[in-house]
Amino acid sequence: MQASALKNTFIKIRTNKIFELFVVSVIIFSALLVGAKTYDMSSTALLLTQFLDWFISAFFLLELTIRFFAEHKKRNFFKSFWNVFDTLIVLVSLIPADDAELAVIARLVRVFRVLRMISIIPELRILLVSLVKALPQLGYVMLLMFIIFYIYAAIGSTLFEPINPVLWGDITISLLTLFRVMTFEDWTDVMYETMAVYPMSWIFYLTFIFFTAFAFLNMVIGIVVGVMEQENAKARAEKMEEQGEPSLKEISEQISALQVQLQGLSKK
Repeated sequence: MQASALKNTFIKIRTNKIFELFVVSVIIFSALLVGAKTYDMSSTALLLTQFLDWFISAFFLLELTIRFFAEHKKRNFFKSFWNVFDTLIVLVSLIPADDAELAVIARLVRVFRVLRMISIIPELRILLVSLVKALPQLGYVMLLMFIIFYIYAAIGSTLFEPINPVLWGDITISLLTLFRVMTFEDWTDVMYETMAVYPMSWIFYLTFIFFTAFAFLNMVIGIVVGVMEQENAKARAEKMEEQGEPSLKEISEQISALQVQLQGLSKK
């Protein structure tokens, strides 16, 4: 009975919005603390930052313990990628930073503690998962973009190399120059330089910018937004299922069953 009451307490703490906001605040503070350590500080300030660092590590360990004991089935806790990620970050954060051999690793891991923000905030999780799931589709877009880059780099190196070998000396340098053009970093200076010799070379730059900066960028945005909509719909369905509300699939099945019954009644 006591175990059940303790579990309910852990569940209430885990789902409490104030507790979630406090966890987010501690994560942000830990990131600021890592940044503060890059400055020259007095011995007193260093001692204070060391104390705060251990407090943050202990709090993260406590927060992870609460989430573990609030889980309905403990074996399912580590089936979640985010729980495994949080556990690794917290455990490695406990490495003493005073050890000369482990100091660099400990400091680097403390930098990555800010990534726990992703596991705490559902919207960030959806955003990251959507980006990862969109990578296979984005791969084909990137491949097509590289083909366009390569063709234009070969043309640019062939035509413009005598004008400016620094920008168009070979195909690899031409690729870097085209990346500069795509990001609009003083690209007009590059264009006007070649237009002094080839007045119609503006067509080369404008068509390249249209293909890369406009067409391909919109394709990338469209793919990511489409996957995000799917993930948001999936998250809403899971939330409705947790709250005991019927999912869209169940509602559609019920509607179909009612239609079949109505058709049967109409035939009678």
